[in-house]
Amino acid sequence: MGFADLLNEVGGFGRFQFIHVTLLSIPGLLMASQNLLNNFTAGIPGHFCKIPNITSLAEARNLSELSRADLLRAFIPLEHSKLSKCSRYAQAQWHLLSENSSHYEASSNETETCLDGWSYEKNEFISTIVSEWDLVCKLRPLKQMSQTIYMGGVLTGAIIFGGLSDRFGRKALLIWSYFQLAVLGCFTALSPSYLAYCTFRFLTGMSVSGIILNAVSLKVEWIPTKARTLVGTISSFFFTFGQMILAGVAYSLKDWRKLHVAVCAPHFIFFIYSWWYSESARWLVLSGRSDEALKQLHRVARINGRPEMAEKITLEVLQAHMQKEVQSSKTMYTAYDLLRTSVMRKISMCLMVVWFSTSFAYYGLAMDLQKFGVNIYLMQIIFGAVDFPAKLVALVMLSFLGRRLTQASCLLVSASVIFANIFVPKEMQIVRTTLAVLGKGFTSASFTCVYLYTGELYPTVIRQTGMGFVSTMARVGSMAAPAVLILDEVFPALPSIVYGGSAVVAGITAFLLPETLSIPLPDTIEDVEEKWGNKSQSFKKQVHNEMVALETEEQTQGEHEDGKSAAL
Repeated sequence: MGFADLLNEVGGFGRFQFIHVTLLSIPGLLMASQNLLNNFTAGIPGHFCKIPNITSLAEARNLSELSRADLLRAFIPLEHSKLSKCSRYAQAQWHLLSENSSHYEASSNETETCLDGWSYEKNEFISTIVSEWDLVCKLRPLKQMSQTIYMGGVLTGAIIFGGLSDRFGRKALLIWSYFQLAVLGCFTALSPSYLAYCTFRFLTGMSVSGIILNAVSLKVEWIPTKARTLVGTISSFFFTFGQMILAGVAYSLKDWRKLHVAVCAPHFIFFIYSWWYSESARWLVLSGRSDEALKQLHRVARINGRPEMAEKITLEVLQAHMQKEVQSSKTMYTAYDLLRTSVMRKISMCLMVVWFSTSFAYYGLAMDLQKFGVNIYLMQIIFGAVDFPAKLVALVMLSFLGRRLTQASCLLVSASVIFANIFVPKEMQIVRTTLAVLGKGFTSASFTCVYLYTGELYPTVIRQTGMGFVSTMARVGSMAAPAVLILDEVFPALPSIVYGGSAVVAGITAFLLPETLSIPLPDTIEDVEEKWGNKSQSFKKQVHNEMVALETEEQTQGEHEDGKSAAL
């Protein structure tokens, strides 16, 4: 008997669970916007050196009839048949405007950097942080730095909010995270400088972790065992659909300040209605607040149309179901407990590898959409749409093949697709883009599985700490992914080799994890050791028994031989 039995008695997956899961999932529509926002707020518009007074200079030479594009030929050299982005002629080359001249005639002329700044095209973006603070040429690394800083905030949030929610509850930390994201996200749009922008993005990233981790726990801890797979996969579709919403919102605004407000302000609504959520009854019982847990269970029973259960489920019944868990919860748990026992240590180490590689490959593919040479808004929609079939396949596999095989398969397939792309010529852009989209789809399916899988592997008493601990590696992966792209200057295929190799290692590691399909959630560390340590314990016991039997047999034979010797 355990809490899972009480959940079934109050209605299983009833009206309450449906409303609860839906309200927790709606903010997921905007989580994709936060993680992938840099594609649009830090998009690089077409740019070239600013030429002061170009119109008046042309009029002085009676060239006002020429278009601006033609006039720029006299000021900016060509690179690969396009205007240079980072240099201009030190002196205007008016002779290049004649019909018989070419830029090759100016190859010996002196050039200089863009001393007067840059001019930006506004057909793809009206305004981005790149055009706002001239993050191009020598300052181009600062574009990726902003994403790394944001992911650093997500990493910090995973560490801090994971531990705090085990101490103060899932609901309280979730409400605070909604508020923090709404306020600081809107403040980001008012950033007067790049430093202020990065500071706000770091704090926003912290709140994103608080929302994701606590929403997952509140879902998992209020739904029956049989519904976990379906709920976990459907919830991930909100994130998938959110990627497509991001493309639409970004296309309609094309201004980084307005875009930040559009994706952050709705969290004020989530903050308001989040007070309706029910705190995890499991956590309340294990925190010594059984009276509050009983009230939450009665509330769930009434909403599910089972009011008679409110009379049957008493404090004594609740404590009887959770007796073993309550005894175990009297001990304070820390991150050390994730590594203290053999099974927990094995689970934690394997999950760290899986989380890192999944995030590493995912953001390596998803955070540089401009490299594909396709309209960035269309590319975002395609990258979002591919998740639907990928996750449907994952749902079927999770339900019938189990978590372990699904997790490993998604990682290994994504690795094979990434490796295949290495051998496709750059001229075959459509094929390369198609393979990248498939790889992204399977890494997304891997994310769906690992969130569900982790929640099922860790016990209630330390689930949030565990989620924060292993998802820390995902944040490290997302921070490292942009940096790996620099390796293409050493060898063009090297980033793909690194991304694919990481996925292969993680796919093999996933096979070492225990299966959790149709198994009730563990509530204590002892539950984990008993459930998934039995095989090794049974094997050790069997070996011990065989050794004892062998020793007994040897002693018997020895006594028999001694008897024979005495008789002789």
